Amino acid sequence: MKLTCDEASAICDKSQYNEASLWEKIKLKAHLFLCKKCELYAKQNKIMSTCLKKLEEVESHKTQHLNQEEINCMAQELKTKIEL
Repeated sequence: MKLTCDEASAICDKSQYNEASLWEKIKLKAHLFLCKKCELYAKQNKIMSTCLKKLEEVESHKTQHLNQEEINCMAQELKTKIEL
């Protein structure tokens, strides 16, 4: 049942994407209880996954083109800068 840190990190990665089996998750929990470095890795991995998901959501909602209001705003800014 003993895991190496490399095996624990691999299971941690799988667990983030719900690909780890129940037995792997149990072994990982036991390892994380004993190994503080892997516990820190698991916490950081979870934070990174959350940040990436949020970034993907933001990127998926971005428009590919400027709307008319943005075009008008840019045109006005350019006009005022040219006049200076």
